Amino acid sequence: MSPQKPILLQGHERSITQIKYNREGDLLFTVAKDPIVNVWYSVNGERLGTYMGHTGAVWCVDADWDTKHVLTGSADNSCRLWDCETGKQLALLKTNSAVRTCGFDFGGNIIMFSTDKQMGYQCFVSFFDLRDPSQIDSNEPYMKIPCSDSKITSAVWGPLGECIIAGHESGELNQYSAKSGEVLVNVKEHSRQINDIQLSRDMTMFVTASKDNTAKLFDSTTLEHQKTFRTERPVNSAALSPNYDHVVLGGGQEAMDVTTTSTRIGKFEARFFHLAFEEEFGRVKGHFGPINSVAFHPDGKSYSSGGEDGYVRIHYFDPQYFEFEFEA
Repeated sequence: MSPQKPILLQGHERSITQIKYNREGDLLFTVAKDPIVNVWYSVNGERLGTYMGHTGAVWCVDADWDTKHVLTGSADNSCRLWDCETGKQLALLKTNSAVRTCGFDFGGNIIMFSTDKQMGYQCFVSFFDLRDPSQIDSNEPYMKIPCSDSKITSAVWGPLGECIIAGHESGELNQYSAKSGEVLVNVKEHSRQINDIQLSRDMTMFVTASKDNTAKLFDSTTLEHQKTFRTERPVNSAALSPNYDHVVLGGGQEAMDVTTTSTRIGKFEARFFHLAFEEEFGRVKGHFGPINSVAFHPDGKSYSSGGEDGYVRIHYFDPQYFEFEFEA
């Protein structure tokens, strides 16, 4: 696979932690281990603006359904809500430990975020209803789920906003009810930490990325395990194509092992697998360190990757990519 020359986004001084398109795909949000939250035009890689306020690494970012609001979670022990267009900070929710994951529900009214187990504090998932200003003002979530066993390392809203799907350090997956907070389903298909969870466009399936060198496909209602994509290295992120049976995986070595290899050549690859056959059919080189986050454009014609090298790359697929599907 030799896509056209990628668009290189240089807006961070540290490793990329997460990248995310809005629903239309005209904007790409990027966060990193620096306090900067960037938003870019995905079509040409022009930077639209930054959301300034965090004082530590930013672990997660999300945009709501109509791209009115942006949500970010940081190691500065805060989750912040921003006006997407103006960049104004609308809410600051203080926490006792780093905010690891965050997300808007489908309607954009309810947010959830999870905090790390650190400095004597437990891991929690907090839920706020943005329609109730008193929750924000008093910093009191309407529900807080303690998670004592193994901390949450990745979490997303399930279909219809009825539950959240959380991946843990232990490799477990839990489905928590957004109404009662109880665990609805628990499965353990991964042997090590789940680094990333991304839903399919229609929300019926999701893909996990794990330190156990695999990505796996699950049914989002039952959490039934459907497919496995195997590699030789930890998988940091995985994303599903919105219109083809394709999944892209990003990963590489553990950060601490990176120095043992030559970084002169951008040889860290995004790897493409066929969803049904579980077979790898292509690779795209380019990053100078492990890939930490991958995302498909909602139209399926391009994808982006963010790396340990601090760069975000937007790749447009060449025509062969779309024709390849025919022969499969």
